[in-house]
Amino acid sequence: MKRPQEILLAEPRGFCAGVDRAIEIVERALQKFGPPIHVRHEIVHNTYVVNDLKAKGAIFIEELSDVPPGATLVFSAHGVSKAVQHEAEARGFRIFDATCPLVSKVHVEVAKLAQEGYEFIMIGHKGHPEVEGTMGQLDHGIHLVEDVADVARVQPSQTQKLAVVTQTTLSVDDAAEITAAVRARFPSVREPKQQDICYATQNRQDAVKVLSAQVDLLIVVGSPTSSNSNRLRELAVKLGTPSYMVDSAAELRPEWFEGVSRVGLTAGASAPEILVRQVIERIKALGAVSVRTVPGMEETIKFPLPKGLKIEAAV
Repeated sequence: MKRPQEILLAEPRGFCAGVDRAIEIVERALQKFGPPIHVRHEIVHNTYVVNDLKAKGAIFIEELSDVPPGATLVFSAHGVSKAVQHEAEARGFRIFDATCPLVSKVHVEVAKLAQEGYEFIMIGHKGHPEVEGTMGQLDHGIHLVEDVADVARVQPSQTQKLAVVTQTTLSVDDAAEITAAVRARFPSVREPKQQDICYATQNRQDAVKVLSAQVDLLIVVGSPTSSNSNRLRELAVKLGTPSYMVDSAAELRPEWFEGVSRVGLTAGASAPEILVRQVIERIKALGAVSVRTVPGMEETIKFPLPKGLKIEAAV
């Protein structure tokens, strides 16, 4: 029986600057203030990362009423609504905001245009914390569409001042298709100067497009709740390459690799490299003998940490 011979690694893959920053904020808060540190929602959508931080003393909550007075609270990378922000301030927590700066950029844009009288169409997935955070920047005038069919149904109260924003982790191609439908229905709609989909989402999807053409099977390392990881798997399937998403090497199934000689491997923006390494070892155990990286976009972006998290050097 044919066994995998070669593993092709996508570049870039795994952690993006926003995820790096969010995890570092929690780790620094733990170092500086000691456990427990409360985090609203999973800091990033990855089981391994969340469990690792839990072991270090982070407590993940959804309701602010579960956080004791005077505690240190971190907002997750996905961002929060104005209501959550105000409630946290009113409860007197020490707050560190780990919202990805690229999500914050969308929030700022929404606030600015709302003051100019704009209503919004938001392209995104209902119930995703980033969507709830962005839509929660306003108390009215922001309408969610998930697909082209929703665009036909959406009813803004006026169309003279209408702007479109998107979740940062969508499929680039799907978002473009839905945006085109919005433009067709509302020709004067204002679009962002630069698309809201983040550089890391775009780069990882571009890498999958390159990789898919060269492999018989694509494995995506990512947790089921991770939007950008799910989009990578869907993209490969759309391109005709069988693809599976796994949270860890333990989820790999030997039968997936039957008759496969070349395996592509990538990871969502919230999946750590240690999981990729473990998946490589498991595929090697199934017969793969070589691993090579397919060159792609080099990422050098780094985001600054919020004030107040500097670890003082030991005297």
